[in-house]
Amino acid sequence: MAFELPKLNYAHDALEPHIDAKTMEIHHGKHHAGYTSKLNAAIEGTDLEGKSIEEILQNLDLSNGAVRNNGGGFYNHRLFWEVMSPDGGGNPSGDLAKAIDDAFGSFDKFKEKFSNAAATQFGSGWAWLCVHQGGSLEVCSTPNQDNPIMPNVGCAGTPILGIDVWEHAYYLNYQNKRPDYIEAFFNVINWDKVSELYKANK
Repeated sequence: MAFELPKLNYAHDALEPHIDAKTMEIHHGKHHAGYTSKLNAAIEGTDLEGKSIEEILQNLDLSNGAVRNNGGGFYNHRLFWEVMSPDGGGNPSGDLAKAIDDAFGSFDKFKEKFSNAAATQFGSGWAWLCVHQGGSLEVCSTPNQDNPIMPNVGCAGTPILGIDVWEHAYYLNYQNKRPDYIEAFFNVINWDKVSELYKANK
């Protein structure tokens, strides 16, 4: 079964003014669609065909650039759309809020650490909030389309929140002001979804 571009749960303009409709349209309909089709081409006729994206990435041969880049691009963007919502923003609650306090001291300190990881990722890449078995949390970043479920990328755990800091994610609206985009992202985070992922993977 070939991978398919996931549908968005909201309209392209639903995250405005924080993320503009044109960026969403190109990001989802062109970039994510491109990663999806190139991933399918890269695994066609190989022993990776028919496996889940998690199975593929967890056991990835990092020298396989086509699967690394396009498989990562498929997985990362699928999570990215899920953890945003027109009704997002605010603060997490419940178990996730406690875990954030335990790991970082407070939500504000978490926000500072996550924002710094996103702002200082050189060139293209992602910043992540990851959960480890047992429920502890970690913030880290990866270059390009790498992610924490890949082996030996210097960042581990299961991602439950990620921000895309490739320029295609923000340049139309924010130009070179990546920190402004990162700040705006906090207004659309779907903390209910992040909490759900936390509970499922801790």
